[in-house]
Amino acid sequence: VGPHATIFGCVEMGRECRVHSGAVIGDVPQDLSFKGGPSFVRIGDNCTMREGVTIHRGTAEGSSTVVGDSCFLMAFSHLAHNVVLGDHVIMANGAVLGGYVEVGERVFISGLCGAHQFVKIGRLAMMGGASIATKDVPPFCMLQNAELNTVIGLNVVGMRRSGMSLEDRKAVQRAFKILFLSGLNATQAKDRIAELFESGPAREFVAFIEASTRGLCGCAIQRNSGLDV
Repeated sequence: VGPHATIFGCVEMGRECRVHSGAVIGDVPQDLSFKGGPSFVRIGDNCTMREGVTIHRGTAEGSSTVVGDSCFLMAFSHLAHNVVLGDHVIMANGAVLGGYVEVGERVFISGLCGAHQFVKIGRLAMMGGASIATKDVPPFCMLQNAELNTVIGLNVVGMRRSGMSLEDRKAVQRAFKILFLSGLNATQAKDRIAELFESGPAREFVAFIEASTRGLCGCAIQRNSGLDV
């Protein structure tokens, strides 16, 4: 734990975690509905919170803000109340997540990005620098730099680094094209993807669309564009 860092008693932290100078972990939420009472921050193993990181505890009594294993939160990034981060999430400097945001495994959130409360960000997605999400970001997709709710393709590098096979990457590419480039609406695309893929990463689009509560981000690329996998 670095100098001038503050860790409140409501925090549970796993092994091999590092909290750098000036970080504040477990303070009360910035939520007018907060009525007091016990709530928590739960952090997994091998996480790094760099200078000035802030993580607030849950709003409702007994609720938690959750950080998975091996997450790296760079300087001055912020997790609001009841955020849930999956394992191996990276947040660059100044990235901020509103209350109740859910982030899947191995998501990369670039510097100065923001996510509106209740947004869901799917596994292995990537948010480009200064991009904003007020709608849900499907798994494996890349959000365009400095644009609102605009997907520009697949996070190919992230998928490769995760060890995803070429076959699975091609299946994800096909599901992506069905969702964004086929002219089908989200419900029709979901049903078509479900018909084609009974399992595997491509099938994750189905569950993600079904769980979406804020609607999906749009897509900036043309229907005849190729996608390298």
